[in-house]
Formats: sequence, structure tokens, C-alpha cells
Amino acid sequence: MAQATFIKVQKALSGMKYPVSRDELADYAKKQKADDETIDAIKKIPDQRYGGPDEVSKAVAKAAGESGG
Repeated sequence: MAQATFIKVQKALSGMKYPVSRDELADYAKKQKADDETIDAIKKIPDQRYGGPDEVSKAVAKAAGESGG
């Protein structure tokens, strides 16, 4: 389930211009018509600026309780 959410987050943020804040990520996902689960996953990451999709990926995995290594 967490992996499905992770994939949905990446799809919802496709084309995003970085750096951005968590709230900007959530707003962009809403505009991309992401589902509530995806938007909620984004809102659970720390409120900071993200320099690229890799940083977002790590934050989403950590917020979902997965260890990135």
C-alpha cells in the first residue's frame, strides 16, 4: 500500500518545478487531480523546501514509516 502511494505521489508531481515547499507540492498535486490519499501523503512530509523529486521521495518514504536505507 505504501509503495502504491509513493508511485501516486511521483505521478502527481510529474512536471513540478523545484525548489518548492510542502504546501506548493500539495497544491500542485490537487491541480493534477491527485486523489485524497496522495495529497494526504504529501501533507505528512516535513514542512520545508524540497530541491527535487529525490528529496520528496525520501520524505514520503520516511513519513510512510519506511526506512530508506
